[in-house]
Amino acid sequence: MQAAAVAGDPQLLQGPAPQKTDVRLMSLDALRGFDMLCILGIDRLLIALAKANDSRLLQALGNQMTHVPWAGLHFYDLIFPLFIFIVGVSLVFSLSKIIDRNGRRFAVRRVLLRSLILFLLGIFYMGGLAGGFANVYLAGVLQRIAGAYVFAGLIFCFLRERPRVMVTICVVLLVGYWALLTFVPVPGIGHASYERGVNLAHYIDVHFLPGRSNSDPVDFEGSLLNTLGAVANCLLGVFAGLLLQSKKVIEQKKVLWLCGAGGLSILLGCLWGLQFPIIKLLWTSSYVLVTCGISAILLGLFYQIIDIWKFQKWSLPFAWVGMNAITIYLVANMVSFPRLAQRLVGGEVFFGAYGGVVVELVALGLELWFVQFLYSRKLFLRL
Repeated sequence: MQAAAVAGDPQLLQGPAPQKTDVRLMSLDALRGFDMLCILGIDRLLIALAKANDSRLLQALGNQMTHVPWAGLHFYDLIFPLFIFIVGVSLVFSLSKIIDRNGRRFAVRRVLLRSLILFLLGIFYMGGLAGGFANVYLAGVLQRIAGAYVFAGLIFCFLRERPRVMVTICVVLLVGYWALLTFVPVPGIGHASYERGVNLAHYIDVHFLPGRSNSDPVDFEGSLLNTLGAVANCLLGVFAGLLLQSKKVIEQKKVLWLCGAGGLSILLGCLWGLQFPIIKLLWTSSYVLVTCGISAILLGLFYQIIDIWKFQKWSLPFAWVGMNAITIYLVANMVSFPRLAQRLVGGEVFFGAYGGVVVELVALGLELWFVQFLYSRKLFLRL
């Protein structure tokens, strides 16, 4: 599965639904859409360009659109944590309104219900019951987003007036996860390890996660223990959301805080990574800090350009995607846009070495046309 995903509905993970008294953050929709397009076509387009042309720049860009096999970080390894970061930002706005209008109990029910639906959609996305109950896959991307959202959402519902406590919880999650992987011996190995296939997170999933086996270290994505890092990832997004929501901080200072905190998070993550490697598949604490730092800076830049400077037209295609993220994600799982594009333009048959580039451009255009069609008719999937 690609290192990114989508989730529930416009209020849950795609920002608050427009209200007469609300100001919608177009930058948040656009950033979410940019994130989604990186796994729905931009990645394949850059890889196709790298195959068609051996220039160093295109080779480097194409390489950044692949995952690091284990330790390290490519741009493509940022996509998934960026989305979970955006989940955290968005839930601040959506749950605050629900709590203020309907009360905390109602908000808690919404968090639990939406997480359950998202988790079930994740099972469906990964094949559903096609292989029987014994082969249901529970460690997918949507399932991880559901797990991160339910815990971060509940924490926010009960502690939104106590941000210092939320910060403490986030720190405990990051440090506690590091301690578990660093000091707890892996059964059968005899010592703690960060290596592929012989770490504590892998052991727990293989022995205690129901459904399809995670025993193959090459395909291992992690689910149970790794959720600690994902929840911290989401909480860091919550802190960014609280900053953007604050009326006590002027807009320009919000950008400075986002970029400054993001830079500090990257520095701390890199330093921590010297001992606790940056590993996406383990969702290590250093990985969380580095990717959330980059996410905060991206959010600050999008917020500056789109919501402060009001340069918005260029971001409309991203916003179309961002406001219907789960729809296009599920449709792309069931309908192959590149295959449809191949039938329309022929690919290498007519365009030679650049046939793959043409196919990916057309596929990307079809995806954008689809979400623009939904947007123009105000069709949004709500759960």
